[in-house]
Amino acid sequence: MNIGLTGGIASGKSTVSQYLVKRGAVLIDADVISREMMMPGHPVLAAVVHTYGPSILNPDGTLNRKKLGGIIFSNPQERKVLEAITHPAIREEMQLRMAKFEADDPQRLVVADIPLLYESKLEDLYDEIMVVYVPRQIQLNRLMLRDNLNQQEAEDRLNAQMDIEVKREMADILIDNSLGIDETERQIDIFWRDKGLL
Repeated sequence: MNIGLTGGIASGKSTVSQYLVKRGAVLIDADVISREMMMPGHPVLAAVVHTYGPSILNPDGTLNRKKLGGIIFSNPQERKVLEAITHPAIREEMQLRMAKFEADDPQRLVVADIPLLYESKLEDLYDEIMVVYVPRQIQLNRLMLRDNLNQQEAEDRLNAQMDIEVKREMADILIDNSLGIDETERQIDIFWRDKGLL
């Protein structure tokens, strides 16, 4: 069995994914794959530099994420250009890893953590979609604190994603992560038990 795990930025997907892994799931994380593809020498990073110029790199050749973020989050068209470069490569790598995990251990739950799952219209690739939910104001506060952003920068990042309330309505499985760690873990326990996962 596999599930797509999504939610809004700063909603707590990483916390939920780690709880699932602790129970025995295997995790494929789109953000981790994205970071791997942005390492010096990777062809995806080379394509991004070709598009945006060498000014998005640090002196050591690594990606300056803050600089690239400033370009794409303030301009939706630029974000689409970046996504057209990165998303197909990330999607292909995730599908390869998922197929391998499912072949190696068909009884194990495979969790694909994809922040922009609905935005990228990937829901048909998974048996079910789990959405990690917190209200927008909590998202905003967590994001500003976590990434040291001002309110406008945080709003730009939230506005780049589908509204969390819309994702909440689309979920097959909803985990409300606004009620404290113990309650989040309790909801995951219920999900795990209901699916008959051991």
